[in-house]
Amino acid sequence: MQKKVLWMALVIVLVSSLQAQDNPKDSTFKRWYIGSSLLMLGNFSKVNNPEYIQLNVGYRITPKDVVSFEFKRSIYAWPIGIPFGPNFDKPGEGYPGHARILAPTVGYQRFWWKGVYTSVHALNAFEKYMDTNKKKIGNGYTLYLNFHLGYQFKLFKNRFFFEPALGCSYWPIRTNVPESFKAVENKWPNYFIQPGLHFGFNF
Repeated sequence: MQKKVLWMALVIVLVSSLQAQDNPKDSTFKRWYIGSSLLMLGNFSKVNNPEYIQLNVGYRITPKDVVSFEFKRSIYAWPIGIPFGPNFDKPGEGYPGHARILAPTVGYQRFWWKGVYTSVHALNAFEKYMDTNKKKIGNGYTLYLNFHLGYQFKLFKNRFFFEPALGCSYWPIRTNVPESFKAVENKWPNYFIQPGLHFGFNF
């Protein structure tokens, strides 16, 4: 899957080099945006409810180059490397407790051709680990690098947008994980393939 994503990204880069640049004088061009993620709909789940909150603020340096700051908060009670499938949310695969994260995130997004884009985000997760009795057993830190390949749909004269994407989250740094949590997550990889479903308001 990762190789397919990399090949697709490479093809987009090569094709985009033949395209004309966007017109920076476009009257619908907006410098700023605020937004969030439709992944917050997972808060309606009664199984492993993530209590997920996300707020995005972005600035368009040019029509093709965007920098952003995101703030995320959530909890999780299962190894984050479990892929979607029969083991996801399966009884017996969860942690002996849960972790709560606060995660300031910085990102860069590049538009290559029309609405096609790639992005990279560095998510700094400050984690609090809780046991099954909701007693704190430690603090940790994880650096997540999130890569996306997606497409931006502009709505209502570019006042709003929606960005479905395919993403890969990879965590090269993960510290102070309690041993009881490590025992559960060691059999899973340190990456996760997932959709991206960002939306926002331009101004």
